[in-house]
Amino acid sequence: MTTLPHRPHTAVVVIDVQNGVVAGAPHRDAVIANINTIIDRARTADVPVVWVQHSDDTLKEGSDDWQYVPELTRRGTEPLVAKLYSDSFEDTDLESVLAERGVGRLLVVGAQTDVCIRSTLHGAIVRGYDATLVADAHTTEDLTSYGAPTPDQVIAHTNLYWKWHSAPGREGGTIETAEVTF
Repeated sequence: MTTLPHRPHTAVVVIDVQNGVVAGAPHRDAVIANINTIIDRARTADVPVVWVQHSDDTLKEGSDDWQYVPELTRRGTEPLVAKLYSDSFEDTDLESVLAERGVGRLLVVGAQTDVCIRSTLHGAIVRGYDATLVADAHTTEDLTSYGAPTPDQVIAHTNLYWKWHSAPGREGGTIETAEVTF
């Protein structure tokens, strides 16, 4: 139901599954396994997989923390979008990458739930995309020392409110890895 005309395709957007981002994340291995399952299904169905990679003062470009986790392998034909802000669309070429591929619907996976995942989901809806969150393919670090809820609560709450998210002509929603088809 995207509001973007002539963009009927779906893309998987893999956000920030970098060593320094998911090092202490709960369910890290299960989330990465689910992301791999989705990527494999997308590739089999010839659905674009778009990778997003964050850099900042703590994730220095080229450092080990900045690298994607070794369990995930980007193919050379799959676009890599470099970003500096939480919203993967902000000051990046993500929009043009998706437009070139006729994409109006996003299937979002990755990290961190309460920062880059959430910001990108909202950024997508605002820009006219349908944006579905894979409920068991995102995670976050423990920020309880800063007053945040536990990671499991953050993930559960994000899944809860995004499940029914919509805007005129656009849909949010969640789906489990086992239910993903292309």
